[in-house]
Amino acid sequence: MCGVVGIVSALGAPVNQEIYDALTILQHRGQDAAGIVTHQGGRFYQRKENGLVKDVFRTRHMRDLHGSTGLGHVRYPTAGSSSSSEAQPFYVNSPYGIVLGHNGNLTNAEQLSQEIYQQDLRHLNTNSDSEVLLNVFAHELMNQKKLFVDQKDIFNAVRSVHKRVRGGYAAIGIVSGVGLFAFRDPYALRPLIVGKRTNAAGTTDYMIASESVALDGLGFTRYRDVAPGEAVVVTPEGDIFFEQCHDKPVYSPCIFEFVYFARPDSMIDDISVYKSRLRMGEKLAEKIQREWQGHDIDVVMPIPDTSRTSALQLAAMLNVPYREGFIKNRYIGRTFIMPGQTQRKKSVRQKLNAIGLEFEGKNVLLVDDSIVRGTTSGEIVQMARDAGAKNVYFASAAPAVRYPYVYGIDMPSASELVANNRTTEEVADFIGADKLIYQDLDDLIEAVGAGSELISSFDTSCFSGVYVTGDITSEYLASIDKSRNDSAKEQQQTPTPEVVGLHNQGE
Repeated sequence: MCGVVGIVSALGAPVNQEIYDALTILQHRGQDAAGIVTHQGGRFYQRKENGLVKDVFRTRHMRDLHGSTGLGHVRYPTAGSSSSSEAQPFYVNSPYGIVLGHNGNLTNAEQLSQEIYQQDLRHLNTNSDSEVLLNVFAHELMNQKKLFVDQKDIFNAVRSVHKRVRGGYAAIGIVSGVGLFAFRDPYALRPLIVGKRTNAAGTTDYMIASESVALDGLGFTRYRDVAPGEAVVVTPEGDIFFEQCHDKPVYSPCIFEFVYFARPDSMIDDISVYKSRLRMGEKLAEKIQREWQGHDIDVVMPIPDTSRTSALQLAAMLNVPYREGFIKNRYIGRTFIMPGQTQRKKSVRQKLNAIGLEFEGKNVLLVDDSIVRGTTSGEIVQMARDAGAKNVYFASAAPAVRYPYVYGIDMPSASELVANNRTTEEVADFIGADKLIYQDLDDLIEAVGAGSELISSFDTSCFSGVYVTGDITSEYLASIDKSRNDSAKEQQQTPTPEVVGLHNQGE
């Protein structure tokens, strides 16, 4: 999971600061690395490195990011490693000069890597599937065989990309001399939204981002979501063009965006993340009232921050007090996206501290957005007991995560998912809870999709094992399990030598 943003200032104003600001707003989508590329006068200017946005960019770097068109990226690695060489955006000089940032995961990246080398005669410098996507696009644009290209040629190239690429992807890029472009996979698995703003000259600036909250923070209004299979081009002058580039697009976005990743103040595909989480709490409360009549819950507590909205609504419907029993250290990152069980487990105690007065002698219902590996859940349950809770019950606003997720969220290994091959009672025992309540899948789908006129279905593969792209085999799942489980990732955390690439503004 990553965050991408692109801005075009039709007034010709520098966009470096606004891209920086947008990346800080999207920091929750990736904490591994950050990068910005701007364009001016036929030249790209770049700064990217491992670390948080505030640490990667200093004043001296910002001064060197010239241009009124630019894009930015925050990275959370799913494919590849955490090497600084895999920070995005990526660059290729042929044809025309292209940069690209990507959110998602290509499920046929290995096959494409071979094609790129053997058929397209292109060289890959990293293990990142984002570099694969860039080179596939670059090759298809080169196949237009034109000295000067325009938006129609970009749309044709994207049309060819969709024919070759499989998986979930939302990409933003710049073609030198043409402008900013973006496209979304044919199922709209990964989010992408366009915003607009009238500038001082009365012309329109455009911004494309992973979440609408980034638009809000910079004074852009929501224009429209990029449709599944659709591409958009924005020229340096502020002209915008849309075109559907797939024959059979299907609106089937990832439902886990609404459960965990997106900020509650975002709108994704015309669905309020906040309201969807309210409805998750309602559905969970209805299940408790239906299946646990006469419960003895004294207090409902969220595990901050993502579950607050659901927990608040659940408590209101059960007519049980809502309390903030855990205080969060906001300077610790999201434990879900930290590599390795040991680091996640250690970070829970650093991130959360229990208020003993709220727990002592009470039957406490802890509410979390989901339970993935179970590491953090187990630690939190123990913290509640240590704080004096009489009984600790646990509720998940999402169903049991039993299957790997392959479209851009780090759930590649079924063996690391606590609910895989375990019953609800066995998961409760594993995390040390006296009782565990999961959301039902049908209720989650109804909670997120209520009132939507766009969505025909959701990708629920991590809950159901049904993959919307239809190309995920047991062999593929076994291969990513082997290459991307925690043990494999720990072996990848070794120093990487400097690589040749686009000039990076140094320290």
